[in-house]
Amino acid sequence: MKKLVIIFALFSLLTGKAAVTDTVKLYHPQANAAADIQAAVQQAKKEGKHVLLQAGGNWCSWCIRFHKFVTEDKQLDSALNANYVVYHLNYSPDNLNKPIFEKYGFAQRFGFPVFIILDGNGNRIHTQNSAYLEEGKGYNKQKVLDFLNSWTPASLDPANYKNY
Repeated sequence: MKKLVIIFALFSLLTGKAAVTDTVKLYHPQANAAADIQAAVQQAKKEGKHVLLQAGGNWCSWCIRFHKFVTEDKQLDSALNANYVVYHLNYSPDNLNKPIFEKYGFAQRFGFPVFIILDGNGNRIHTQNSAYLEEGKGYNKQKVLDFLNSWTPASLDPANYKNY
């Protein structure tokens, strides 16, 4: 029995799944996602930001890994907080949030995590497959930074493109 426990612990450490997903609970299946997203949109509009919906679940090691990646890196965390109100949209057997995913174009088709960006009026302006941000067994900092910077309110402001 002791050997089995050790083997499981080593497997968990190597895959990163149990160690990562057991301690972090970003997603809340019982949450009223529609109301929470509306509140995030209102906050974003007030603060001149966009909303970044990170769709996934506590079961998803890549979802937890992305959250840790962007919040533990000062440059990424700064870019995120300066331009986005973040909401973790749950997708799990407990709550698939079908009406929300339908409203935003069935983003779950890309796998998880998937990122949906809303403007300050709640309109979907982009859906990002996280596979394009990955590298090896993690995320590529420059790709993530480029993604975050490409969808800021300033990057979509026509006034910034008068000379083009």
